[in-house]
Amino acid sequence: MHGIPGPSPRAWAALALPVAAALVALAAHRGMPDDPTGRLHVAPGVLKDVALPNGSTAALAGCGAPGPVRPAPRGEGEQAPAPALVLASYGYSRSGPDFEGPYAFTVSAVIDPGPRPLSLTAPVGGRRITVDVYGPHGEGRIASARGLTAKVTKGAKRRSVPPTSGAYRFTDIGNLDLEIELPERAVCPGHTRADIGSCAPSHTNRIEDCPVVAVTLTDEAVRAQRALVEGVKSPKRFSDRLVAVSFEENAAGV
Repeated sequence: MHGIPGPSPRAWAALALPVAAALVALAAHRGMPDDPTGRLHVAPGVLKDVALPNGSTAALAGCGAPGPVRPAPRGEGEQAPAPALVLASYGYSRSGPDFEGPYAFTVSAVIDPGPRPLSLTAPVGGRRITVDVYGPHGEGRIASARGLTAKVTKGAKRRSVPPTSGAYRFTDIGNLDLEIELPERAVCPGHTRADIGSCAPSHTNRIEDCPVVAVTLTDEAVRAQRALVEGVKSPKRFSDRLVAVSFEENAAGV
């Protein structure tokens, strides 16, 4: 499978020691009777974050962390109707146009700009996107990456869309999609990119049995857009971040 270049032998050695220690120390937790997933649990802080070759970070120090799934707001408007980031799908499948590329865990999302178009400089996110995946039944964080960038695609075949004059213009028509790929090394020990999107049990019709995906995208243009929507001249009080969470049990009170 083609993808991100592999780490050097020295990098693998540096990563292997903390991972091995976590596996040995936590092996006793595998398959506990009260664990519907039957998967390894990693205690928060056992591992260390790892810088990846593409400039992103595998945030492994957060493996096992219980949350909160939605990050604390750092300004007004993060849960306003617009602008908003809306998750469309996530999962492990072939990537790229016509789904002919290598297998990858990708998150698809759309931007609802509200009554006014929103322009974001290319590349969208520009290493300012975060993806966290939490396992069901209190399993905690099972994958986490910082510093990601989104691809902009259009249509069911995921055709890449070039920017116009160095930027993308998102409108209420919603004809542009964001595709965010989770690096393989951002998955916590005891998991793979193929299983982090799986529900437990697999043949469930309850959303509570499925993982929760949280995505944040940070851009100064978001703050300015919120000020425009609210008719406020100074945008300083507004958040520069779009936050999307696939499921929140107490969403009405968040």
